[in-house]
Amino acid sequence: MVKKLFPFLFIFGSFIGSFYYFLSYEEDAAKDIVLGASLPLSGINSDLGIEVSEGANTYFSHTNARGGVNGQKIKFIYYDDKYEPQNTLKNINTLLNKDKAFALFGFVGTPTVKKVMPIVIDSNIPMIAPYTGASFLRNTHIANIVNFRSSYSQEIETIVAYLTETKKFTKFSIFYQNDDFGEEGYVALVEALKKRGLKLHSEGTYKRNTLSIKHGLSEISSTKPEAVIIVGAYKPAARFIEKARNCCLEDTLFVPISFVNSDALVRELHKDGSHMLFSQTVPSFNDESLQSAKEYLGLLGFYYPNSLPTHASFESFLAAKSVILALKKIEENINPQDFLRNLKNLETNALQDIPLGFKNSQLLNQIYLLQYKDGKFQTIYKDKK
Repeated sequence: MVKKLFPFLFIFGSFIGSFYYFLSYEEDAAKDIVLGASLPLSGINSDLGIEVSEGANTYFSHTNARGGVNGQKIKFIYYDDKYEPQNTLKNINTLLNKDKAFALFGFVGTPTVKKVMPIVIDSNIPMIAPYTGASFLRNTHIANIVNFRSSYSQEIETIVAYLTETKKFTKFSIFYQNDDFGEEGYVALVEALKKRGLKLHSEGTYKRNTLSIKHGLSEISSTKPEAVIIVGAYKPAARFIEKARNCCLEDTLFVPISFVNSDALVRELHKDGSHMLFSQTVPSFNDESLQSAKEYLGLLGFYYPNSLPTHASFESFLAAKSVILALKKIEENINPQDFLRNLKNLETNALQDIPLGFKNSQLLNQIYLLQYKDGKFQTIYKDKK
């Protein structure tokens, strides 16, 4: 029912909400360009929120140090929601009503973003690069949302294609968060297997913001799958893998999708990446051939000398750079309409060696599969999209 209302809500928001939004923004055009986020800075998924904020802040700080955008500085404001949707709702109201955000950038999580979708649609404020691959954000009727990352369905399709074709796997299970996020992964996996005449081998779940993995592990362990796709947060994922390795699934391949946060997960596992395959929407920042990775590592080291590079931080850095490139293309007063149009029409090589191309409401359209070996992430496969 909600999906059917999206086109109507968008049209209504365009005529009502956007009128007040654009009018109020014109009054503050000479001030800082305020970008706002709600993300987990504490709690069970805090590493991910911190990494997303640091990656974005790295490029925004770099931009401000060089004079900003047409003399205007980027002001990135972000609030902690502990990965709880009700907190996200409070935060977005603060960003819109108190902080007068020009655009939303870097919100983290499927259930959290879904909670604020009616407000995003009604206000018609640009929402850029939410850190989720959820399908409801890739509705082409909603013109004010520009995703940066590829979708969860693309990730899981690539994982299944690779493992069935190169490893000849046929027994797939899934361990997932019991909410909208986990459900996205579950449906995507079932569909990817169905295309190949396969069925889901087994499944196990856990409750969001908990480490209650015992029941989920029990449901999966007795079936002896060849691969377990993991759709959740890094702490429960790490506990699940540790217990599974020790009890019964020592030969199983564990495959966390990008949101699980490969870097935090490996740290939780004491840098033991054996029998694991990691899915990402950006290539490894350890790839010394990538100019974009070199730029990221150099700037992160300057602005956050005590922080380790991560894929979430790298992705957020690239998304922030895309935002700046789109803003700089506006010749006169910076406004939401021109910003969105420029962002959707960035050149393919705008990020040098990481290709862009706006389709399905997202700028990135490639999936990378990585392994962790000798203390580094190495890209071993990328799809041909």
